[in-house]
Amino acid sequence: MTGHANMALLIDFGSTYTKLRAVDLTAGAIVATGQGPSTVTTDITVGMRAALDDLSAHMGGLPDFKHRLASSSAAGGLRMVTVGLVKELTAEAARQAALGAGARLVGSYAYRLTRADLDEIVALAPDVLLLSGGTDGGNSEVILHNARLLAESPLDCPVIAAGNRNAADEVRALLETAGKLITVAGNVMPTFQELDIDPAREAIRRVFIERIVHAKGIDRAAEMFDAVLMPTPAAVMAGAKLLSEGTANWPGLGPLVVIDIGGATTDVHSIATGEPAGEGVVQYGLPEPFEKRTVEGDLGMRHNARCIVETAGLDTVAADAGVREAVIEDWLAQIEEDVEILPGDDADKAVDHAMARAAIAIAMKRHAGSIRIAQTATGPVTVQQGKDLTGVALLIGTGGALVHGADPEGILSAALGDDRDKTSLRPRNPAMYVDRDYLLYAVGLLAEIEPKAAFAMAINGIGITRGRNERRDTG
Repeated sequence: MTGHANMALLIDFGSTYTKLRAVDLTAGAIVATGQGPSTVTTDITVGMRAALDDLSAHMGGLPDFKHRLASSSAAGGLRMVTVGLVKELTAEAARQAALGAGARLVGSYAYRLTRADLDEIVALAPDVLLLSGGTDGGNSEVILHNARLLAESPLDCPVIAAGNRNAADEVRALLETAGKLITVAGNVMPTFQELDIDPAREAIRRVFIERIVHAKGIDRAAEMFDAVLMPTPAAVMAGAKLLSEGTANWPGLGPLVVIDIGGATTDVHSIATGEPAGEGVVQYGLPEPFEKRTVEGDLGMRHNARCIVETAGLDTVAADAGVREAVIEDWLAQIEEDVEILPGDDADKAVDHAMARAAIAIAMKRHAGSIRIAQTATGPVTVQQGKDLTGVALLIGTGGALVHGADPEGILSAALGDDRDKTSLRPRNPAMYVDRDYLLYAVGLLAEIEPKAAFAMAINGIGITRGRNERRDTG
């Protein structure tokens, strides 16, 4: 196959595989897929060429693609440290900005940094540091103290300052004078209890594109694609947002949740306001971002398998799997010997199924909000902390345990809330689908430049039926 075509090549430089999706933009459909090993730690072009050869074999040759776009989570993704003023306020706002931009948070600090904190940060070797603190016109002393320490440190990574705007010029001068790469973005909390994390998110993504792509060696394969647009988790989030909000031609599917269960983490994305649905319920704490992502680094199906079992309870996992506890211990020992192992016999499959259910249940409960009764001077009040996701109508799952499992809906259903735990605001009765072909990153890459094709690809590829029959009259 040669010549020009109305097609896109969508690439994900993952930690294990370089994945390719060829998309017919006219039909909004996947034409072929290909993959090769991720050779990012040696020479990324080797894995990329292997993936292109695989794709070419499926397509009978490669066309001249209209777009060739990439995302990356290779080599552990975008390692990020956040520093804020108050743990529950600006530090939490910075954390939300980092996760929403697709970063992997490896450290989070609040208040005045100490020399010991600084040593820890340097040892963590982050790709980016997000420095926040103070509302606009509020506390400047702490962010300036922290900027001075960072300026004096051997830390060698870009810094994004997204704190009190009244201190921004001085923060920039301190870090620039010390030879640090500094970007100033809008304050993540310009006024008390008000989040504005989009400017910081965009700054993180720009740094990712400009600096991290080079640091990971991805630009060595530059002639094979047009641009790396964002970290893979940010692409998944962008895909989920497009599905939720729709295009000029097609209405979106409304509030939704995406769960991605992997070998190292279980990620949850929600596209929803999450405002209290119950009458008389009062929201407490920071407002939740409309596009929210949480990363559970202790709930990976291979790298943290034992932690899943310990968190859920060995007896609980054994009961769900229908096996003796010794069978679970044996399977955990095998995983610890080989983190790439796949379940062999029926017992191992049953344990893996139960572990996946446990990881999803815990991750979803952590992501969703909760309610409690608080006593006030005027009597008891129902207080909500976090997002109310009970009314979400669509739940999409992806990741190896769901894609390759015998009963993906049975695994995914572990995310649902019920009357046994009325305090948890998890989805109650959503339609459930599995993204079997890992399409959401590809949908996110195409979302801005070819939204119609991207939306159609998601609907067709994931097989979603709800909300398909209402076309807008805007052409």
